[in-house]
Amino acid sequence: MILDTHTLLWIDRDDPSVGAETRQQVEAAWRSAWVGVSAISFWEVAMLAERGRVALSVAPEQWRADWLKAGLVEIPIDGTLALHACQLQGFHRDPADRFIVATALSRGTPLVSADRQILDWAGDLDRIDARV
Repeated sequence: MILDTHTLLWIDRDDPSVGAETRQQVEAAWRSAWVGVSAISFWEVAMLAERGRVALSVAPEQWRADWLKAGLVEIPIDGTLALHACQLQGFHRDPADRFIVATALSRGTPLVSADRQILDWAGDLDRIDARV
């Protein structure tokens, strides 16, 4: 499964916004398969930290390294993925969301998000509402 940026932050903080069912699904995927994020999520977190919108207990570089060491899979952005992100019909314009959705689509794996624009999008995306 792929985690949206806010979902990763919620899990990092053990935020109750992550629903019990979703928490169980993430934990099961962590144990039996893999849990990934788009590389753009680390950029988003660093930007949020720089702007004072999120507080990290360590520098963003260390935060990323800690997650990767724990087993989180970082999925890089390449030209093919970038082009796919441009071709999402009827999807909103936020570039980070486009990269995240394109990442999940390219991997054929569910995206865990609470973002209404992602959850309500008509595209063929397997999604899990993070709040459930």
